[in-house]
Amino acid sequence: DDIVEGVIRVSDRPATPNPEYTADAPDPGTSNAPYRVFNIGNHNPVPLMDYIGAIETALGTTAQKNMLPMQPGDVPATYADVEALTDWTGFAPKTTIQEGVAKFIAWYRGYYKV
Repeated sequence: DDIVEGVIRVSDRPATPNPEYTADAPDPGTSNAPYRVFNIGNHNPVPLMDYIGAIETALGTTAQKNMLPMQPGDVPATYADVEALTDWTGFAPKTTIQEGVAKFIAWYRGYYKV
């Protein structure tokens, strides 16, 4: 629901060129062309085990986990920074990981009939 709402809100406010954009120090979210890049997600980090738990709950099963230490390239914490989206549209996504995963899995099962 948040993704759809975010896309609609962005579509209702077309991007404009960023007059402060410079190729010497580019901002990857803007350009001197009329486009913007936005994250649409919950503005809070979610521990990996909580994410796995949400998947397990939605599927009604328990994953077989092989616990390993952090691997090269693993990111200890990350989240969708939605500040640019909120500044541009006034919209801040609120769907929790549990709700989003459950809805996605329900959609997937229905769409693919699995």
